[in-house]
Amino acid sequence: MSQDFSIPVVEEPHNFGAILSDPSIIFSANLYDQLRTGVFLKPKKLVKYWVDEKNSNCFMLFPRKLSITWSDDPNYWTWVPNEESPKETIEAAELKNVCWLDITGKFDIKNLTPGITYEVVFKVKLEDPAYGWAMPVNVKLVFPNGKAQELKVSLRDKTRYQWFDIRVGEFKAENNSAGEITFSMYEHEAGIWKKGLFLRGVVIRPKQNN
Repeated sequence: MSQDFSIPVVEEPHNFGAILSDPSIIFSANLYDQLRTGVFLKPKKLVKYWVDEKNSNCFMLFPRKLSITWSDDPNYWTWVPNEESPKETIEAAELKNVCWLDITGKFDIKNLTPGITYEVVFKVKLEDPAYGWAMPVNVKLVFPNGKAQELKVSLRDKTRYQWFDIRVGEFKAENNSAGEITFSMYEHEAGIWKKGLFLRGVVIRPKQNN
C-alpha cells in the first residue's frame, strides 16, 4: 500500500516525497511533526533529514557515511555509540591517534530548498587527554563547478567535552541546483600526532547568524 505523503496546512518541503521514497520508512500520524523532529533515512540510517521552522530541508551525515582515513584500524579510530535521539543511537568516530587527519564527504544538493543560503558544519568535540591541536586544521568546501572555499580553524582553545561546530563554508541553493558538493577537514603537513577528537557528523542546514 502506498503511503500518503501529504502535509496539512503547511507547504510541502522541497522534494520531500523523493527524499522519503523508501517504503521501509515508518511514518507517524503527524508527518509534519515527525519531519521537524527528524527522520533517519534508509539504508543503514546514515543520514538524518528534517525541516526547520521555515520548512527548509536540513540534513546530517553521520560518520559512517563519510570517508575517514585509517578509520578501519582501531589503533587510529574507534566507533562509539552516541544517542542522536531518544529512539536512535548512531556511531560517532573517536580519534585515538593519527598524524594524518583526513575526513571527507559528499552530498547531492538537489534536495536542498531553493533560495536558501546553506552552511556546511562539522559537529565535533575534544576530550582529554587531547593533544596535537596547536596546528589549525584545514576545512574545504568544493562545489559542483569546481570552485572552492577553504580556511584554517584553530581547535586549541575549544572547551572540552562539549560538541561544537566547525563551519566549512556556505552557498545558496537555486531552483536548478544539481551535482555534489565535497567537504573535508584535514591536517597532514605538520606530521603532528593528534588525539581526543570525536566526530558526530556533518550538518547541512540554513545559515545561522550566531
